[in-house]
Amino acid sequence: MLYYLFDALMRQGVPGMGAFTYISTRAALAFITSLLISTFIGSKIIDWLRSKQMSDAIRPLDIEGQMAKVGTPTMGGIIIIIAIIIPTLLFNKLNNLYIILMMITTIALGVLGFADDYVKVFKKNKEGIHGRYKLIAQLGLGALVAIVLLTSPAVVIKENITTETIDKQLVVTHSNVETRSTQTTIPFVKNNNLDYGDLAKVLGIDQNSEVFTILLVVLIFVFIVMAVSNSANLTDGLDGLAAGSSAIIGVALGILAYVSSHIEMASYLNIMFIPGAEELVIFAATFIGATVGFLWYNSYPAQVFMGDTGSLTLGGIIAVYAIIIRKELLLPILCGVFLVEALSVIIQTSYFKYTKKKTGTGRRVFKMSPLHHHFQKPAGVVDALFQSPRRPIAEAKITVRFWLVGILLAVLSIVTLKLR
Repeated sequence: MLYYLFDALMRQGVPGMGAFTYISTRAALAFITSLLISTFIGSKIIDWLRSKQMSDAIRPLDIEGQMAKVGTPTMGGIIIIIAIIIPTLLFNKLNNLYIILMMITTIALGVLGFADDYVKVFKKNKEGIHGRYKLIAQLGLGALVAIVLLTSPAVVIKENITTETIDKQLVVTHSNVETRSTQTTIPFVKNNNLDYGDLAKVLGIDQNSEVFTILLVVLIFVFIVMAVSNSANLTDGLDGLAAGSSAIIGVALGILAYVSSHIEMASYLNIMFIPGAEELVIFAATFIGATVGFLWYNSYPAQVFMGDTGSLTLGGIIAVYAIIIRKELLLPILCGVFLVEALSVIIQTSYFKYTKKKTGTGRRVFKMSPLHHHFQKPAGVVDALFQSPRRPIAEAKITVRFWLVGILLAVLSIVTLKLR
């Protein structure tokens, strides 16, 4: 809303107002505002959550320091959601379709996560709402995002056209025509644009190829939203782990959105130019400020947990954001920490069921899953292979090491723009 005020004042000739319409200025203001909101309202929300006894039951995992977390309030994701929504309303262009989709994602998954936490806390059901309802909600969100991006006339790109100069150097220009497209970016590939519509031709589908493309894109986007959202949820098991990892991912996504919305940089990097994606840079700044501010209270030892209210929302935001800027195929690298955490659960569960069926006794690959809990236990199976006894690693140290891995993966994701 403030953008429209600044723009009106600039048109009236008020000195200095033009600076407040720049992406860089609005992004900085959004970051600072979200950081201050999450920091200053955090203590009040935590006190309110504590007064309502909104603390989740702690499962006995036989981990050092675990019982010290008893009574810590959950649903702290409310802090993050508020710190995202307010600066977005203040500094973004609210008629931008991409921002509308991000707001829908934030609110929808925030409500879903809050409902899940509510059932856990007040209904004393540690499983929360039934898994099928979560999947239906995530499926609906993914389908909505896919259909809007496929059908809206506001979703366009300018395709990159590569020519060769006399000096044997590539000069990339962009088409003057904005076109609707089902292209996305393939990491590590020189001509790295993949058109989902071409898959119909590869499979020999000539009739109803457009219908096939729409169904394929919907399925892919639904899977991505569900996978990243639930992976972020599984990662939220140590103080500060999910929030810090999400902040790192947010920085990388903000950079990717900026270069995709800047025609000179898009030309230099030989990537598609996405008009309107510059507003997502401001949203990324808001996202980073909200998660970093939340760390003030969520870092070890945590004063509040984000709960599903926060973790489902963070994962969904990351997934939809990457889809909008057509970098969804980068998510396995960028969200590598989330991916490994989810895979550890899948491997552990699958192997346990398989060995129980074969031998009658279930066996485990890890001492505990998700993976971060494995490192909190002494000498697991992986260590035994090398005959190297290991002591449990402190929770704060595990979190920081996962952050470092996340930073390396974020840098690698950005490097893929040139490493082809």
